[in-house]
Amino acid sequence: PGLARMQAGGGVPVMVLNQNMKRETGRKVQLQNVAAGKAVADIIRTTLGPRSMLKMLLDPMGGIVITNDGNAILREIDVTHPAAKSMLELSRSQDEEVGDGTTSVIILAGEMLVVAEPFLARNMHPTVLVNAYQMALEEALRVCEDLSVEIDTSNQEEMRSLIRSCIGTKFVSRYGDLMCDLALDAVTKVAVEEGGRKIIDIKRYARVEKIPGGELSDCRVLDGVMFNKDVTHARMPRRIERPRVVLLDCPLEYKKLESQATLEFAKEEDFEAMLKEEEDWVKRAVAHVLALKPNIVITEKGVSDLASHFFIKAGVSVIRRIRKTDNNRVARATGATIAHRPEELEESHVGTGCGIFEVRKYGDEYFSFMEECDDPKACTVLLRGGSKDVLNELERNLQDAMQVARNVVLEPKLLPGGGATEMAISVALAEKAKTIGGVEQWPFRAVGKAMEVIPRTLAQNCGADTIRLITELRASKAGGAAASVGIDGNLGKLADMSDVGVWDPFAVKTQTIKTAIESACMLLRIDDVVSGVSSKARKEDERRGAM
Repeated sequence: PGLARMQAGGGVPVMVLNQNMKRETGRKVQLQNVAAGKAVADIIRTTLGPRSMLKMLLDPMGGIVITNDGNAILREIDVTHPAAKSMLELSRSQDEEVGDGTTSVIILAGEMLVVAEPFLARNMHPTVLVNAYQMALEEALRVCEDLSVEIDTSNQEEMRSLIRSCIGTKFVSRYGDLMCDLALDAVTKVAVEEGGRKIIDIKRYARVEKIPGGELSDCRVLDGVMFNKDVTHARMPRRIERPRVVLLDCPLEYKKLESQATLEFAKEEDFEAMLKEEEDWVKRAVAHVLALKPNIVITEKGVSDLASHFFIKAGVSVIRRIRKTDNNRVARATGATIAHRPEELEESHVGTGCGIFEVRKYGDEYFSFMEECDDPKACTVLLRGGSKDVLNELERNLQDAMQVARNVVLEPKLLPGGGATEMAISVALAEKAKTIGGVEQWPFRAVGKAMEVIPRTLAQNCGADTIRLITELRASKAGGAAASVGIDGNLGKLADMSDVGVWDPFAVKTQTIKTAIESACMLLRIDDVVSGVSSKARKEDERRGAM
């Protein structure tokens, strides 16, 4: 035993980790994480505010993306550093949760890490930092509550000015009102009340169709739906008023045999009998559908030529192989119910809510429109524009606008924009820090300092005198006064946000602050990074996890 102890203590290294593992620990990791967070924030810092720049990204396929939507930029960027990767996740979760504020959340989170750097350099324990950050978060949310203003969602003007402040920082700000109306229309159309609460499902029921050509002022929200399909036969009617609509998700053609099967016939009549049986089946299925006297039959599967022939004789238009999502929207818009078998169709399944069905040609493609619906609970937003890139950017901006409208309808509270809320939080935290004892008051105060990054970036992006503006703004907020004074991002001057009409939804702002501070806490807690797990071991783990 003495010998073994001597060797272990005698300078022979004991290998625990694999040789080719890279392991970094302690301060070094924390400072690297801070640097990574800062690098990500710097990428999109210039895309904040109404005077924002656009970024042009080339993807591996050679396509280009031109945008200033924080999430869209970070989605395209390939990052290797693990801490930077988790920063990218932030904007994605922000985009899914509230739809707007994707840029602000990254900038804030980056700044939260930057202000922590001096404390780490002085060997303050990360847990102390994290505690102070959590206290600051609670205080910040309390300030948000105090500043929030109720809004009347039925007041079109107020809603429009709110959405305008969301779109104002985007490419489409030139067509502000048009876009606001599109977003508002779409959201109010798809809103339904179920069991006393509002449900607004934009993703499923407000589809955005982009058709290149025309000009931006031709964009509109249809009071109904459209889809990229034509009727199956040229002799079917292409315009029907007040149609009766039947929706199916089963094929109206004879089923092909599932597996390779051989049929043996003894005599010719048997073969004819089989063909006749197939025809009769199609005939029966079509007869079940026609019994309801529909004008339009739409199915998600195929329709054989024979079935089309019977439908043409009855003067019925047929659309086949429509997407399931489109079928759901048609059902919501016309009041029809999707049937799974022709035999099960009843009168109650027929949709009669549609005013006019028409097939129109845009460019060289045919589109079917079902418009003037009585009470459409689904809609299509039709976007027209010069080029594909313009349309893609339009669609991203419209998605943001619709999300903002949705958030406000669900939670009708607003906060002043233009960096006013952040500055108010900053001042309130600096005041509160005086009442906190111990070493935690310094990181607590630092969070307040970090909040100033939003108004500061706004001022930088419009080329104003940053230091003077921020000092003026800070002075105006002293003692909790002038809550709604912020920076007018167009002119680079101080302005009262309630006069300029720049408001942010309460949900977006609080979500931004929560996400930023919580992610900063998570990154600060990391003190060890082990990289270089061999792929064999990883596959083994994955296989175990799958079992």
